[in-house]
Amino acid sequence: MLETFSTFHPVLQALIAGLFTWSCTIVGSAFVFLFKEINQKFLDIMNGFAAGVMIAASFWSLLAPAITNAEESGYGVWSFFPAAVGFLVGGFFLRLIDVVIPHLHLNEPEENKEGPQTKASKNLLLFLAITIHNIPEGLSVGVAFGAIAAGVANGDAFLSAVGLALGIGIQNIPEGSALSMPIRAAGTSRWRAFNIGQLSAIVEPIAAVIGAIAVISISAILPYALAFAAGAMIFVVVEELIPESQTNGNKDSATLALMGGFTIMMILDVALG
Repeated sequence: MLETFSTFHPVLQALIAGLFTWSCTIVGSAFVFLFKEINQKFLDIMNGFAAGVMIAASFWSLLAPAITNAEESGYGVWSFFPAAVGFLVGGFFLRLIDVVIPHLHLNEPEENKEGPQTKASKNLLLFLAITIHNIPEGLSVGVAFGAIAAGVANGDAFLSAVGLALGIGIQNIPEGSALSMPIRAAGTSRWRAFNIGQLSAIVEPIAAVIGAIAVISISAILPYALAFAAGAMIFVVVEELIPESQTNGNKDSATLALMGGFTIMMILDVALG
């Protein structure tokens, strides 16, 4: 199956990988049909785990290949430049989205909503927060597969991209439940809570295709694009996932989960890549 998948065009690979990560969110959101509420400790552990996965993916799957590609492209001692610039721009891009799109992070009171003033419902604001979170995940998957056609055309690059998609998919399962369960607990029907949860990740296959097409069309931006995705992911980790996992009395468990997620993603990337 993996061998057949490797023969597909990188844009199609990115689309399928994005659909896979979205499907993992669907699975997580479906927990709302099985449980009445989500255990806060479990949620904090899963947020910590997701943070670890994204930190590891940012380095091994994105920043390290960005630097390597820059070296191979003739940047010489300046091979750090595309990675540094792309990383910072990725963070500032997420900050800009934070400013222009109203949203509310999980576990935050409604008065702490961010972005422009709005009368949107709390459910919509929670949905927008998770959707913002999912954009860099989709981009990172697309850029990783697009890199194969943009010059990193070897088996290692393909397997590394597969490992990245697997890692993001794994952490999307608890993320889906982390959105659908609180919405259900607030009185929304199970079907509506499920749909809000799973639709928050519909941007991932879209962003994946955009990322793949971008680096294939303009191969010179590859190291910048890889680092951009890494910067956006780290912004989400530091601004959202880590604070959310550390504010409910489960610091040690969440921190150990972060280390576990980091280790699993590192193993996936090194073993597959």
